[in-house]
Amino acid sequence: MRTVELLLDEAAELVVRDAWRRLADAGLPSQARHRSPTNSPHLTLVACPELTAPIRWELAEVAAVLPLPVRFTGLVRFERPTSVLAWALDLDPALAGLHRRVWEAVASDSRAEALNPLHQPGGWSPHITLGRTRRAGAFADRRVPELLPAPPLSAWLTTLRSYDTQTGALEVLEPRP
Repeated sequence: MRTVELLLDEAAELVVRDAWRRLADAGLPSQARHRSPTNSPHLTLVACPELTAPIRWELAEVAAVLPLPVRFTGLVRFERPTSVLAWALDLDPALAGLHRRVWEAVASDSRAEALNPLHQPGGWSPHITLGRTRRAGAFADRRVPELLPAPPLSAWLTTLRSYDTQTGALEVLEPRP
């Protein structure tokens, strides 16, 4: 699978990494424990089997609108197959439009059953993951929010990239010249 993701500006990335460190220091699940050089704070837009030429063409247009301002709205927890602690982002019209363009690009050249419905417009919850684990309720402790720094009030989404889950390769998706 290939993900399509957005990276944060440097100042926001540092705040997220501080939150990762604080969770790890408290013995909680944290993205800081992922030592891969590809691990960085990001917003996942969609995942698909491959980035075909038609998809790449459309994604180059999306990359041209960056940087895009975003606003953090606070802490959120998800209990899916995994427990996730994250900072939510405001799904304002600009971010919703960018996400829809990415979804439509990927959906136009992918089998529908290969796409995650949680990434579909209307079901997608934009967030920056702080920690994840297979242990249900891992972030239910009321003290968890006290451990974390305040999320940035605002940030910029600066770079469109793709991560290959099979090879571990990262690719920056550049705008067309």
